[in-house]
Amino acid sequence: MPIARNKLARSIAPATVAAALILTTLGAAVPASAATPVGDSARTLPGTHPAWATPQADAGAADASAPATARIYLAGRDASGLAALAKAVSDPTSASYGQYLSADQVRARFGATPEQVKAVTDWVTGAGLTVSASTAHYVQVAGSTAAMAKAFGTGFRNYRTADGTHRAPASDAEVPAEVAGSVLAVSGLADAIHKNSSDATSVREAELHANASRLAAPDKKAPATLPEVPTCSEDGYGSKTAKGAPDGYEKNEPFAPCSYVPSQLRKAYGVSDAKVTGKGARVAIIDAYGLSTMEQDANHYSSLHGDQPFKPGQYTEYVTPDKWTHQDECGGPEGWAGEEALDVEMVHGLAPDAQVVYVGGNSCYDEDLYDAMAKVVDEHLADVVSNSWGEIMHGTTGDIDPAVVAADNQVFQLGAVTGIGFTFSSGDCGDSSPGAAATGANCQTETNQAQADWPSASPWVTSVGGTALQLDNKAGKYGSEVSMGDLRSVLSADQKSWSPFPGTFYFGGGGGVSKDFAQPWYQQGVVSDRIAKTAADGTKSATPLRATPDIAMSGDLVAATLVGYTDGGAYSEGGYGGTSVSAPETAAMFANAIQARGGRALGFANPALYDRAGTSAFHDVNDDTNHSKRGNVVDLGVVSGSLRVRLYKIGADYGLSANKGYDTATGLGSPGKNFFKSFTIKK
Repeated sequence: MPIARNKLARSIAPATVAAALILTTLGAAVPASAATPVGDSARTLPGTHPAWATPQADAGAADASAPATARIYLAGRDASGLAALAKAVSDPTSASYGQYLSADQVRARFGATPEQVKAVTDWVTGAGLTVSASTAHYVQVAGSTAAMAKAFGTGFRNYRTADGTHRAPASDAEVPAEVAGSVLAVSGLADAIHKNSSDATSVREAELHANASRLAAPDKKAPATLPEVPTCSEDGYGSKTAKGAPDGYEKNEPFAPCSYVPSQLRKAYGVSDAKVTGKGARVAIIDAYGLSTMEQDANHYSSLHGDQPFKPGQYTEYVTPDKWTHQDECGGPEGWAGEEALDVEMVHGLAPDAQVVYVGGNSCYDEDLYDAMAKVVDEHLADVVSNSWGEIMHGTTGDIDPAVVAADNQVFQLGAVTGIGFTFSSGDCGDSSPGAAATGANCQTETNQAQADWPSASPWVTSVGGTALQLDNKAGKYGSEVSMGDLRSVLSADQKSWSPFPGTFYFGGGGGVSKDFAQPWYQQGVVSDRIAKTAADGTKSATPLRATPDIAMSGDLVAATLVGYTDGGAYSEGGYGGTSVSAPETAAMFANAIQARGGRALGFANPALYDRAGTSAFHDVNDDTNHSKRGNVVDLGVVSGSLRVRLYKIGADYGLSANKGYDTATGLGSPGKNFFKSFTIKK
């Protein structure tokens, strides 16, 4: 994610049969608290002076003539009224439930006034800045560092960091009294700190399994009693044993299941039995850039696996290649292609009649992904929005930019009042602690504490965790689930043991209690105080806090999901794992629920989900109950031309586990047998 939305997606050498899509944060992070616009006095903007800008790191005054930019997010009218209405229209117990506003009504009631825009414009131009862009949500400004200092009442200095010298405000910025009530937050005053890919400062939740069709023949053999080609269990966990492999967690370890396809997932999660297809619903998917062959790839994938391709006009995309920026930092469209294909194919696969809209941000930076979200809301392009990206909120280089939190939450609330709900993946690094990051493949290494990721931690989105799904080997229906989490060992050089054993944490669904947000109303009475009053990092709270995730679905990398797209000129397929899989699956389930509701928008789904807590609408994922069904597995695949053998212990997340009732690994659980029935509206 300009500060970057932690998202440089690129491939790294996989430690199993895989390559992980990694996102890098280019931003300097600052405290997450954002002041609420109030009154007519000058207002300080907490966190605009970042934590890394210390007196010890001071390298002198910044060049007054150096160019600088900033984005001023507009508060609009009646911020408290917006939050109240977002709650009312989303709460099934409210008389206003489902009484959504049109986009025009929202602009008229809550949007920035012409007077507010003029006041902000007059202020910044009076300080010598120019307005480089202006929307209904913000005013973008540019000019010299001296003009920026004049506008925001603070000097700018250079500070030494591990990534070189960077500029930042010498103290928290201020906005003058005449515009204090018009400004929500300001981003971009501090230079972005570039984190190269090896730092893995943020991770997009996806891991690509090796697939024989897209890899060269292996040049190194496994033990003679093991197959000499990538091998998986066609009929689910335990259907094929890795004979000849050393004993591990079990005497005879099974091979990992073959990657699931949408028809299997539809059957497992009750979509087929409910005879829902997402008809009448619209799902938007947001990533960076865009894959030029996406529609034809999705159609080819569907045809190969027995499903219907998109009908004419069913798939729409909004991409602006002439405006793409920061491609080197973000991995370019090729770095995001796998994620986009995964998202589109999962939504279409689980809700085959839903309209699918792809909106590509012009980069992986915060501001460009924000613009994509705002476009969906402003133009009401969808009913549900799937997002498979996130970042830590607290790290060794500082905390997340409070402007990002404030601006994103405002968009989520605007979406809620118009009947649009957002799903976000919860991450692939367990509790995102330094311990998890020490060995986890998809972790942000500068984390300094256990924590819930952003935007998953927002009280205004549906946070989606992951599970390891086991199918009933005979019927192919739902068998069981455990939390998404894997310990990994590697076959030793002498092929007689696993090293290390027991394995180390490698991959796991995200979650935890966020110390940054109070408990939202819909979690009251469902999430126990035992959970909600202790933040992920151990901080105790006198009052309950926001717990994540809210719901979970299949996403574990050893029970992967097959994805296909054109890479390097040729179409190929591979298995993906991560909550990147779970989030679009969940968005598709919401589209199916909209059909079950007779086409009525579901909107912000969390209140309705928690209203169904403890019912047959959910599978209560419980690692203790399903311990005997975990199915520790051997993964036999190709890495860099060589056959590699890995052993995984599943249901072993870092710092998180699934227990009876709500838990911070799988939330309320996964969609159960009566999930759609619970949404059906009788005529």
